[in-house]
Amino acid sequence: MQPDWKNILLQQGFLELTKTLENKAIDVVSWKVNDNTKVSLLASGILLVEPFDTSGVCDLVISSGVHGNETAPIEIVDRLVAKILTQDLVVRNRVLLIIGNPVAMNLSQRFDIENMNRLFNGHHVGKNHHEAIRAAQLENMVSDFFVAGTATERRHYDLHTAIRGSKYSKFAVYPFPDGRDWSKPQLEFFLASGINTVLLGHQPSGTFSYFSSHRFNAHAFTVELGKVKPFGENNPEDFALIEDNLAKLISDEAVNSKPFDNSDFNLFAVKQELVKHSEEFSLNIADDLENFSDFKRGFQLSNDGEHSYIVEQDGEAIVFPNAKIPIGQRAGLIVEKTDI
Repeated sequence: MQPDWKNILLQQGFLELTKTLENKAIDVVSWKVNDNTKVSLLASGILLVEPFDTSGVCDLVISSGVHGNETAPIEIVDRLVAKILTQDLVVRNRVLLIIGNPVAMNLSQRFDIENMNRLFNGHHVGKNHHEAIRAAQLENMVSDFFVAGTATERRHYDLHTAIRGSKYSKFAVYPFPDGRDWSKPQLEFFLASGINTVLLGHQPSGTFSYFSSHRFNAHAFTVELGKVKPFGENNPEDFALIEDNLAKLISDEAVNSKPFDNSDFNLFAVKQELVKHSEEFSLNIADDLENFSDFKRGFQLSNDGEHSYIVEQDGEAIVFPNAKIPIGQRAGLIVEKTDI
């Protein structure tokens, strides 16, 4: 007989239960929070919350901890779960709440074997380590969730924090839309949540948010909420706007947003990927350079033989620079401002 996971969840919280379970397999545990709401612990770090009233307009996935050391998003999800279980948050839309990588979380590391946010959309196929297996499990859980839903809209917010600082403390990455238009109402949601910087995706990828966008036409985003800190060192006030608005989505309440205007945003398009072609590859920037730092024309940003990159226009910026990667992987993105 398995332990009483329900009571452990109620007494210790979603985060602590996930730490305890790590990647253990469990039987699904379901119960009623009240006459309106059913909660199901589907697996370690995966909690399904469903109102019995099926008139909700949105099926919502809120994920965190795909990188194990990104603690603030995990704490946001933990607080949302606590409010649902104590009935401080009324549930009117179906929601799937996720702590993505419990093993790396317990190690206080970004990942254990392989960066899990490059393993989605089938990139886990043929790999047998636990992060690839977990990515496949998360894909299956999200697929089942969206397929079972009847709402008119699907959303997935994959919450992260970055390993380096940023010129703009919070920003969203909008996955490649596969020919669909960029959603201005979604950008209005982010502006109301204190996020006015958005990087527009330029091609398919292995990220969790692109999986939901590509497979289910969901409004899906990778949401960067600042810099990585240890558990207990995050200030909840720094995330109050987006946490409150996620709670409003769960409760099907209106978010106080304003009509879209390009002038309210820092929108960036990808100009070029920096790919590491040789072991001689290096970046001519400080290790702690902030995301979205920009450069003057003529600056040699990378050294990689014939693949070295020299900045072509004033204002080109870099996002996610990382020279400590295998040959053939992306070492950063060159971006420039744009409008939609």
